[in-house]
Amino acid sequence: MEERFFATFIHCYFIAFGVLIGGAIIGSIGDFATGNAPLTSISRLAKSLRIWAIVAAIGGTFDAISNFEKGVFDGSTLDLFKQALLILSAMGGVKTAIILMEWIIQEDIT
Repeated sequence: MEERFFATFIHCYFIAFGVLIGGAIIGSIGDFATGNAPLTSISRLAKSLRIWAIVAAIGGTFDAISNFEKGVFDGSTLDLFKQALLILSAMGGVKTAIILMEWIIQEDIT
């Protein structure tokens, strides 16, 4: 595996982490401004942003689908493996962000 892949792997992790943390915290400011509970809003937003954080981190769904297609139909299993690792990296970033949010708001996000 090349060095560029590892940089992309780390970027995917932190992009997913940042999308979830930033989206939930900044999004809860709107609820705070309207008089609703911001901590409950953080939990609700974190639940709904999980999949979008993964999609944003891997660069959109079309790139992932084309890489899977290349891996399956062209016999390039290395591309398939790399794409699976990038998705797992993004999922790790989301899980880390969820755990951090649970620590901050003292509420389970499931």
